[in-house]
Amino acid sequence: MGYLKVSKRKFGETALLYSLTNDSGITMNVTDLGARIVDLIVPVNGKKRNIVLGFDSAEEYREKDKYFGATIGRVAGRIKHGTFSIDQQNYQLPVDPKSGHTLHGGLESFETKLWSAATEQTSERVSVLFSYLSPAGENGFPGELKASVTYSLTNENEWIIDYQASTNQPTLYNPTNHVYFNLTGKPSQAVDEHEVFVDADKFAVVAEDTTVTGELRTVVNTPFDFRRPKKMIQVFQTNYEQNRLVNGLDHPFILNQSGFDKSQAIISAPEKDLSIEMYTDRPAVVIFTAQFGDEGPEVRGEKMCHHGALTLETQVSPGACEFEEFGTIILYPETPYQSRTIYKINVTDDN
Repeated sequence: MGYLKVSKRKFGETALLYSLTNDSGITMNVTDLGARIVDLIVPVNGKKRNIVLGFDSAEEYREKDKYFGATIGRVAGRIKHGTFSIDQQNYQLPVDPKSGHTLHGGLESFETKLWSAATEQTSERVSVLFSYLSPAGENGFPGELKASVTYSLTNENEWIIDYQASTNQPTLYNPTNHVYFNLTGKPSQAVDEHEVFVDADKFAVVAEDTTVTGELRTVVNTPFDFRRPKKMIQVFQTNYEQNRLVNGLDHPFILNQSGFDKSQAIISAPEKDLSIEMYTDRPAVVIFTAQFGDEGPEVRGEKMCHHGALTLETQVSPGACEFEEFGTIILYPETPYQSRTIYKINVTDDN
């Protein structure tokens, strides 16, 4: 065995940072603030490259962007007008005053909470198990929800996310991880030249406020067709209305298959020296291309540029509250929630 290890240290005033390292020398740092990934540092050709966006302290996340790398819940994405019903009972969640919708479970949600944490280690992986008890009525959601998310770094160079949850009354649950990838390690460099593959024949059409319309559209003859790898620049330079609407991508892709036999998405670095393969049991992945314009935060001393990263947020597609064909996100007491997403890191060294 090499030096598979886990350690922890302070991460600002109240949070802790857990550092996981595998035998290949990959280091993943995660924090109990929002059960989030902070760093994913990969040795490439003798140099260390941090391929996810994050900040240096818990306070920076609170000040700059609370979603970077965080576990999102109870419900990822937008719930239109903050309304839903379960078994003929209607619920109204607090909404964002600007948009009129509920985003990522509402203000002050999972991403702002300090989760309890425990570490585990075997000969093949190191893990941090994060747990959070969301009280009944929190952000308007019914039911007390016991949520956990486990981050593991394996000697197969995989970052595995295992989600589990149970509730004492019917509620909604559709978590994701809001990781931002930039495989150059430079958030000041746009992801234009990143090559992306997505095994999806359809995507969910969005309206001007980026809520889904209910239409699932074929990717054929659109910039959403990543069934063969394509550079991201195509979605930034096109005149296609769905891309112009959001200035890139902020869309659910409906995956052709779920599971772990073959990857559903792959991101490759411009130099082709590193790639990330995504495997999930979720039916959709939301890809967001960080169209922050000049509003991007400073990330580890570099000003984040427009389109300086992209997400692979695995989940049931937003719109499941309104449109049956999108799936269901209702969680019942008798059927606890369980799901897994894997990001596999592949390095192609010159030597």
